[in-house]
Amino acid sequence: MAGTNSDRLASMNTAVTAADVARTIEHTLLRPEATAEQVDQLCRETLELGFHGACVNPCYVRRAAELLGRCVSPAGRAPVVVCPVGFPLGANLAATKADEARRAIDDGAREFDMVAPIGALIAGDRDLASRDILAVAEVVHSALPGGVLKVILETAVLTEAQIILACRCAAEGEADFVKTSTGFHPAGGATVGHVRLLHRYASPIKVKASGGIRTAATALAMLEAGAARIGTSSGAAIVAELAGGAR
Repeated sequence: MAGTNSDRLASMNTAVTAADVARTIEHTLLRPEATAEQVDQLCRETLELGFHGACVNPCYVRRAAELLGRCVSPAGRAPVVVCPVGFPLGANLAATKADEARRAIDDGAREFDMVAPIGALIAGDRDLASRDILAVAEVVHSALPGGVLKVILETAVLTEAQIILACRCAAEGEADFVKTSTGFHPAGGATVGHVRLLHRYASPIKVKASGGIRTAATALAMLEAGAARIGTSSGAAIVAELAGGAR
């Protein structure tokens, strides 16, 4: 007879607690139909559950920063506001992406998830892709001490060779993280195999896994594969599942 879900979670990594996983989660709400009230709820959950931060669209950055900046979570710090840049296509001009990041900084964002120029990666245009990333990195790192730039590669549409190239471009562009996916591409989101590839070829740049991560087992598998952060809209359910499995 198959074990219970709690048994399977416990067997994956007995040293990892719900709080440990919560600290890696960027609680995400990027749907175009998201309302201000839903963003408020996202921020409340981010605080209550000790998530690393809340990832919201640019129009809600100031609202989220005001809500989160005056509070301290159970993790002992104020969660950060994460803002997407060039989302979800990555097809903006580099100058447009840089300006978007600059405006979000003024509104209170402290971390940024920019979409790389996917067509350039597929075409093997290393120079264009690196310059695109660097344009945003220069804004983030010059304006924010400790500012963090994550580069979304949309790994589901890339070959292994293209993923390796993308890691090199991220390094040349002075990114702090590489990230698997927007979660909006029909080709799919994060996979364990792609997280392993990113961890291998991007190191010491860190890895964020995002796209289709809806269960505790999936989140744990991504962390075990080398992800340092998890982007998900299912953070509350994941933490509740892990807390239940620990009992």
